Amino acid sequence: MSNLLRRDNRIADASLLNNLERNASFLASTSLFIIAGLVTGIASSEQLHAILPTLPFAVPTDAISVQFKLIVVLLIHIYAFFTFTWSMRQYGFCAVLLGAAPLDKDPDLDGATGKNYVRFMSKVIDRAGHTYNQGLRAFYFSLAVLAWLLNIWVFLLAAAFTVLILYRREFHSKTLDAMIGVSTLELNELSKM
Repeated sequence: MSNLLRRDNRIADASLLNNLERNASFLASTSLFIIAGLVTGIASSEQLHAILPTLPFAVPTDAISVQFKLIVVLLIHIYAFFTFTWSMRQYGFCAVLLGAAPLDKDPDLDGATGKNYVRFMSKVIDRAGHTYNQGLRAFYFSLAVLAWLLNIWVFLLAAAFTVLILYRREFHSKTLDAMIGVSTLELNELSKM
């Protein structure tokens, strides 16, 4: 955000924000399609109940259990939909803040105005990113919950596998190492100024 305030041309910044908002919009739309499919599945739970025992690892269950499990997945995707749309709105707020950002010629850019603008705009975009990630996690865990239709052990294995994948990607990935390296470079460059 500090660098953004120093740029005269902010077209690239606006384009990046637009891309982030478009990603959230795509996943919100996808959530609606999944919700429609799940509502259809709940309405057709008798047929699903008849088909499930033919799948590998499936344990026979009653139609009420099938409906309940699909309702849990439905609730997860409703949560994901609202999360992605909230992320979209926050990215939209960031776009408004970007448009209203003080120009690089502002005399108080290095003073309270600039520092506060950087701090508050950073908070908004940070919250938008966190909200987007929560929606993604809902998608990941909905797949694990869907495995519950087969049996509880497949569900527990899928949930554990999902946690393991997310843990590795969010805390021990090469991408994270590279991002930390970039942020360290920026801090080193700023300290030299």
